[in-house]
Amino acid sequence: MQACVKRQSVSSFGFNAAPMENVIVDLTKALRERLAIVHDEKSRSDEAAHLARLQAVSKKIDKLESALPRPIDPQLAHYLKRRSYDKALEFLEGMGDSPNREGD
Repeated sequence: MQACVKRQSVSSFGFNAAPMENVIVDLTKALRERLAIVHDEKSRSDEAAHLARLQAVSKKIDKLESALPRPIDPQLAHYLKRRSYDKALEFLEGMGDSPNREGD
């Protein structure tokens, strides 16, 4: 049965070494994670731990951004560069809504 199991390769970033779709999925998850941390009221009671969590997820987002295949959609690049992570998340979540995104 082991011969039927696909092994996933892991990049030096600790994420699945992958085609664009996997990087986008990982980036979307990281952006959601960041949003959850920002809205986690309990986490804010320990300011140092809260900031550490935000820094860790921000670092993950930066690594995933650098792993995106080039060229990056200019709108997404703008959101990521400006650290408008809510808008970047909305953009990524909306990618599946339009089959011809490039025509937008």
